[in-house]
Amino acid sequence: MSDLAKRMSLIKPSPTIAVTDKANRLKSEGKKICVLAAGEPDFDTPDHIKKAAIQAISEGKTKYTAVDGTREL
Repeated sequence: MSDLAKRMSLIKPSPTIAVTDKANRLKSEGKKICVLAAGEPDFDTPDHIKKAAIQAISEGKTKYTAVDGTREL
């Protein structure tokens, strides 16, 4: 076996892809699954969240929040 083949055999499957595959399999079995493994939900953003995001942008709230949190929350 070549050095490249040996190194390639050490590569493990992505845990994120494994979770996504499992979620998709469960979904195909009829289970209600919200797939977030890849960071993208499989549903549209609710309207109240869209409106809040637009308002935040209009108010200039476009920076990272303070490390110690947001007082209003």
